[in-house]
Amino acid sequence: MAMHPPHKTRAHWALGIAALATVACGSLERRDGGPAPDAFFFAGQSNAVGFDSGASDLPPSGLDASIALWWRCGDPPPDDADSQSGGWTHLGPQWRGEPKAKGSEPRQYGNFAHPEGGYGPEVSMMRALATKDPTRPLGAIKVAFSGTSLDDWNPVDPVGACYRVFVDEARRALTEKPMAPRALAWIQGESDANAEDAPRYAARLRRLIASLRRDLAAPDLVVLLAVNTRFGMGKNPYVADIVDAQREVAAADPLCTYVDTARATIANGAHFDAQGTRDVGRWLADAYAPLTVPVQ
Repeated sequence: MAMHPPHKTRAHWALGIAALATVACGSLERRDGGPAPDAFFFAGQSNAVGFDSGASDLPPSGLDASIALWWRCGDPPPDDADSQSGGWTHLGPQWRGEPKAKGSEPRQYGNFAHPEGGYGPEVSMMRALATKDPTRPLGAIKVAFSGTSLDDWNPVDPVGACYRVFVDEARRALTEKPMAPRALAWIQGESDANAEDAPRYAARLRRLIASLRRDLAAPDLVVLLAVNTRFGMGKNPYVADIVDAQREVAAADPLCTYVDTARATIANGAHFDAQGTRDVGRWLADAYAPLTVPVQ
């Protein structure tokens, strides 16, 4: 069982970022002389987790064994009940973990609705990228927590627990397996679709992106923004404000784009279903290509 993540001061982080900078560059090579894998990050709330996508709903693929995966997901705040790989493995569904009972604490949603576990858009996105360029080694680092708002991902003091754990997990993953950070798929915003948080979403999202590029030592990190546009089944008027905010952020950042999920099928008023999750992953892959910078 994983231990609770320790609180990190800015001094601790500075040391970690210096170390991370040695692996976060496009000219990395493996020990055998080949290119280092491209790293893709996945973060956000339950639709980044893939809450309603059951493991048995995932069609098999021979590509998965060649794509590295590191994951951690659960409820906020991150704790021992999270589902986590504990290191690098290969692409595929993730187990459910040991979520606490709903109602036992203020926010306990579980990471996957199905006891068999599940998967998020990372699977179909990585498969699509591998299909487009079979020669390029790939790795996915997924750190997502159900029900989280940008308060949980606050990158400045007091640092949000989910942000801190995301950077810590990314640092560990890239230290164990050097990779070149390429893109972040950010699938979040439903929890900020309210009268208080929606008006400040764009400014806070810009701050988050800038901080992640700095703390991952990846100034050219591509950012793909998405949210479940059908959250609330059309009854939440603030979802449109979140969509507008993501579009606004993307329009001002040449390495950022908004990915429309309106056509994705849903399981309920909160989550994509399995097919919708896979479709979102493919759309993320399609959106990534036009924004990429040349690989050195």
